Amino acid sequence: MTQQPAAALPFARISLKWNMIDAPEQSIAETFAMLADLGYDGVEIDAPSDLPLDEIIAASAASGVALPGVINARHWSHPLSSPDAEVRAAGVQGMIAALETARTIGAETVLLVPGAVGPEVSYATAWERAIAGLEQILPHAERTGVRIAIENVWNNFLLSPLEAAAFIDRFDHPLLGWYLDVGNILRNGYPTDWIEVLGARICRVDLKEYSRTKMDAEGPWKGFEVELGEGDCDWAKVNAALRAVGYSGWASVEVPGGGRARLADIRARVEALRGL
Repeated sequence: MTQQPAAALPFARISLKWNMIDAPEQSIAETFAMLADLGYDGVEIDAPSDLPLDEIIAASAASGVALPGVINARHWSHPLSSPDAEVRAAGVQGMIAALETARTIGAETVLLVPGAVGPEVSYATAWERAIAGLEQILPHAERTGVRIAIENVWNNFLLSPLEAAAFIDRFDHPLLGWYLDVGNILRNGYPTDWIEVLGARICRVDLKEYSRTKMDAEGPWKGFEVELGEGDCDWAKVNAALRAVGYSGWASVEVPGGGRARLADIRARVEALRGL
């Protein structure tokens, strides 16, 4: 297959999640060097965390493997939609800490799950509390210069692309965008619909696969147990839709990881997908 020019690629740079790497015998510097050798352009870390940020920054600079984004480590344990005001406040503080970490390491985005709907939290209440939480957080995004990226997850909230767009547009803020998780959509929708509607609101993309066949036979969570390129995602259509809205930024792999051989296989799969 002929290599496409970088400008034609729907995602020009590839990252992965730090927690996908299983190489306990390696130092942080050695791990970054391995990622560079495997062809990864970046890696995203969780925050707050115990990672030594000075070592992370030095290893990134030495290897050329960038630090494009941070993942909020507390949005599930301390959701902005919690019935407990103290939990919500801790969620806001956790997001502020993640923004500070992002600024420290030079990352451009922090991924945020804005809340969840459940037996104790109605949809309308989750909406109101998520807005209230973000209104507290956005001044810190302005102070740090880091963009907040809302992700679509299985949280029973912001379930359609039209609603997701309305939520982002409610703030009309340049430092609030969408982190599109392709695989999370496939249980009951199509990534191309989300891409068409969200358009320029998309600031990051997660690469993940899903099989509706496994879902039907074994249950919803089993649908994720399929390799990239072997599920129900029509990657050629996803790529075309991303090109159509002008997206050519980072894409981060979010699949079960492992050691060097596993990460090499994942990287090869991504290269095959983005060439479609």
